[in-house]
Amino acid sequence: MNPRRVLVTGAGGQLAHHIPRVFAGSEVVALDRRALDITDPAAVARVAADVAPDVVVNCAAFNDVDGAQQQQPVAFDINGLAPGILARAAHAAGAVFVHYSTDFVFAGREDRAWTEADPPEPQSVYAQSKLVGEWMARDCHRHYVLRVESLFGGVYVRSSVDKLIAGLERGEPLRVFADRTLTPSYVADVVEATCRLVETGAPAGLYHCVNSGVTNWLELAEELARLTGRGETARFEPVAFASVALKAKRPQYCALSNAKLRAAGVEMPEWRDALRRYLRGS
Repeated sequence: MNPRRVLVTGAGGQLAHHIPRVFAGSEVVALDRRALDITDPAAVARVAADVAPDVVVNCAAFNDVDGAQQQQPVAFDINGLAPGILARAAHAAGAVFVHYSTDFVFAGREDRAWTEADPPEPQSVYAQSKLVGEWMARDCHRHYVLRVESLFGGVYVRSSVDKLIAGLERGEPLRVFADRTLTPSYVADVVEATCRLVETGAPAGLYHCVNSGVTNWLELAEELARLTGRGETARFEPVAFASVALKAKRPQYCALSNAKLRAAGVEMPEWRDALRRYLRGS
C-alpha cells in the first residue's frame, strides 16, 4: 500500500517530525493539539472526513510519567480514550491506524526481553493509560500498535540520551542506572519501520518496535562517551535502580524483543549503530 494521504496527530512530538520525510511520496497533514483536540469525537470525525486519509498515525501522548500520578483523568483521556476516538474515525475513513505504546506496560521483574505474547502488568497510572490505549486502538480493523522504548532523536524534545550527551559536553559526572536494562528506540528507525509495515501490508496487530540489542544505561552512556570522543575523560557514577525513589513505578528490566517485527520483514538496526547515526545527524 502506497498511501496518498497521511493524517498525523501530535505534530509537536518526537515521532511526528520524521513522518513527512519517511512517507515522502504521500501528502502528510500533521496537526498539533491546538489544531485538533483528539479527545473530541466530533472534531476528530470532522477532520478525518475533510482529510480523507489512507493512514492515521497517532503520535500524541501524555508522556509525563510522574505527573500522570496526579493527573489521572488527563492521562487517561489522552493516552487511553483518544486512541479509540482516532481508531474509530480511521475505520470509518477506511484508513490504517497506527498508535505508539510503551515498554512501561510490563512490570519488568523477569530477566529477559519481553514479547508481545507476555501479559502486561502496568505499575503506574501512565502505564495503565497506555495499555488502555492499546486496547482502544483495536477499534480500527487495520491497526498497528507499536511499543517503543526510551525514544531519542527528536527535534522538539530532549530525551534521556540528549541529556547524557549534554552532560558529557559539560564534563560533569553523570549519575546513571547500572542495573536498568533497556532497548532504546531511535525515532528515525521507528518511523521507517512504521512506513514499512503500512506499505507492505503486514498483519495488523501489536508489535515491539525498538532497536536491536539489549543494554543498560551505564553501558549506553559509556558508548556515547566513546562516540563523542570523551571516553577517556568521562566520569560516571553508577546508581542502583532500587536506591532511587520515584513517584511512579517503572520496570527495571524493560528490554523488548522485536522478533515479531523481524518476522514481518522489518529488521531494526542495532542500538549502537542508531546512536552513531543520530550523532552524525543521519
